Amino acid sequence: MPTAIDHVADVGGLTLEERPFDAIDSLILTQIVYMPMEGFLDQGGEATLAQLWVFLQNHYTEDSFDIFQKKRFALTCACAAQDRYRDWRLHHYVNRVEPEREMQFCACAFDLPGPETVIAFRGTDLSLAGWKEDLNMSFMTVPSQRLAAEYVEQLARADGREFILAGHSKGGNLAVYAASAVCEDTQNKIRRIDSFDGPGFDQGTLNSHGFQRILGRIESYLPQSSVVGMLLYDHPPYTVVQSKSLGILQHDAMTWQIREGAFVTLEGLDLVGKLTDETLHAWLAGMDNSSRRLLVDTLYQVVGAAQMDTVSGLVEDWRDSSLKMLEALRELDPQVRKSVRGMLVKLFSTGAAGALRAILPHNLLGSLQQREDSQRQGE
Repeated sequence: MPTAIDHVADVGGLTLEERPFDAIDSLILTQIVYMPMEGFLDQGGEATLAQLWVFLQNHYTEDSFDIFQKKRFALTCACAAQDRYRDWRLHHYVNRVEPEREMQFCACAFDLPGPETVIAFRGTDLSLAGWKEDLNMSFMTVPSQRLAAEYVEQLARADGREFILAGHSKGGNLAVYAASAVCEDTQNKIRRIDSFDGPGFDQGTLNSHGFQRILGRIESYLPQSSVVGMLLYDHPPYTVVQSKSLGILQHDAMTWQIREGAFVTLEGLDLVGKLTDETLHAWLAGMDNSSRRLLVDTLYQVVGAAQMDTVSGLVEDWRDSSLKMLEALRELDPQVRKSVRGMLVKLFSTGAAGALRAILPHNLLGSLQQREDSQRQGE
């Protein structure tokens, strides 16, 4: 069944007058914003999508990227070849990763023919700072959320265009948060907010006046076994899209199915998605913010012991990384270790074991359990 790349070829000859900008176009831009633009747009200026492809082609090959970025690389190539997309103008590209602030933020604006600009926010990259910031969302407003709101305010002051905000993964959360946090005049310029498997929000954000003003303009899309999109307390009404992948790999939006120019939708989450939703909500509801902070900081301390800056580094050298992390676990303050273990026990008591078996490879889950058993025997 077709995915986004196939869709580009199908509709590439149609102008926006013939086929107005829609959610699939929005999803495409949230994938293109993952492309590295350093040395091209990071010093300001603007360029067309076709010019972006020329830059990427001259500086990268398909082998430069991981399996997910290869798909986005191919998607950018496909768009650059089609009249519908090739002349859309990119500007205000920003990419900031600041480990000391536990922040990862990236966004780019795309001017469409006519009065609309799409602001696309990148999801979490492979930096550990980005993943730590995602976890921090469970108990605080994070720096990238504040930057997202400032970014939208800046562009809204620049001209009289209308805006569509969009993002995949954490980028979806940033798009919704920014729309809820900007001033009311800027909110009036926002036509729609598209979140693609983006994490939800705590009750404070959901109950805010800013969020309530833009709630009716949020369009949220989740795959049938969503994991990332089920994080945190609650979520705006959502549409479930069929993915051709299994478990957590459905988070890859390039696996989402498209038929006859529209997402293939389902009536609701499947059993795995519902189980994940119930499990995470029950677990988080039982922890206050101080407990969440302790858990996140402890996990990050343990992972940081591997002395890697990226998730890919952990995976590529997983044997050495695992040994260093296990040693860091043993060196934790006994009271901290007891508290964190208690929180994880509560997670599994909510039914997390079933959810993990459904979304993680069986060999990985077995490996994690084996390491936990070994650690207990050593204490």
